[in-house]
Amino acid sequence: MEYSVFQGKSFLKEKDFTKDELLYLIDFAAHLKELKKAGIPHNYLQGKNIALLFEKTSTRTRAAFTVAANDLGAHPEFLGAGDIQLGKKESVEDTAKVLGSMFDGIEYRGFNQAAVEALAEFSGVPVWNGLTDQWHPTQMLADFLTIKEHFGKLTGLTLVYSGDGRNNVANSLLVTGAILGVNVHIVAPETLFPEEGIVALAQEYAEASGAQLLITADVSEGVKGADVLYTDVWVSMGEEEKFSERVELLLPYQVNMAMVAATGNDQAIFLHCLPAFHDAQTQYAQKIAESFGLTEMEVTDEVFQAPFAKQFQQAENRMHTIKAVMAATLGNLFIPKV
Repeated sequence: MEYSVFQGKSFLKEKDFTKDELLYLIDFAAHLKELKKAGIPHNYLQGKNIALLFEKTSTRTRAAFTVAANDLGAHPEFLGAGDIQLGKKESVEDTAKVLGSMFDGIEYRGFNQAAVEALAEFSGVPVWNGLTDQWHPTQMLADFLTIKEHFGKLTGLTLVYSGDGRNNVANSLLVTGAILGVNVHIVAPETLFPEEGIVALAQEYAEASGAQLLITADVSEGVKGADVLYTDVWVSMGEEEKFSERVELLLPYQVNMAMVAATGNDQAIFLHCLPAFHDAQTQYAQKIAESFGLTEMEVTDEVFQAPFAKQFQQAENRMHTIKAVMAATLGNLFIPKV
């Protein structure tokens, strides 16, 4: 059949695609990964121009979109915070119309979910969310590809996220896991539980997929039986003034070897979307060490360096999964019904 199931669609949040469509993108990414490793060209976007809008800085997202676009035969153009005027000197709607007339696809990484939604509404081209304060959909494809590569399946596995349960990664893991039939536990202090609306949305999907969701402040209850332990930084971009209170709240939720043992699963793996503060080898971490006496934050170096830590495989998979999304939504592919 024709490929219209994906063609021209934007990827703004996880629920933009069905369970079967997300699974297709994950498997398509695995296929593209094999092609790249084998040196087989896959220029599905030959001659296309891609705008990369970055209001928030990035390493993995920018590198992943750039390499993915180049591999697909497209030309990526980076526009940083100093190059774009979304809502400042020019409305998002006006910017979207201009960029949509010049580019074939747009990536946006920034603060406001409404901005990426408006870009998709008014640009007339596929728009891909590289991260907003609420959602991180391209990260999810990389996460669940990594999990599937390791375990050979997704359904019935248990993923435990420990840390700030209200951030974009926690939101996205909860909803995406629920869509895919993965049990998701959010283990966090009560003041950092996910918003009720996001939990309700995830629960709707869980009822259809059979996933079991758990939101708890009890670490021992939350991590028991985990196949995947996942954490993120304690303070997101723009929240740096909250570091003192977050350290006090989240230190009991640090992923360490005691937490790994508490899973009761010697086959469990560790994931992190990076960057991770697992030592004091950065200027930022050194400042935290001086202020709080901590050389390890959301994850200990022992866990981070362990054989079961798969965060660098996960980071590489950002590129393969982003490539799958761009190729499926913008490329001329034959995609069977899913």
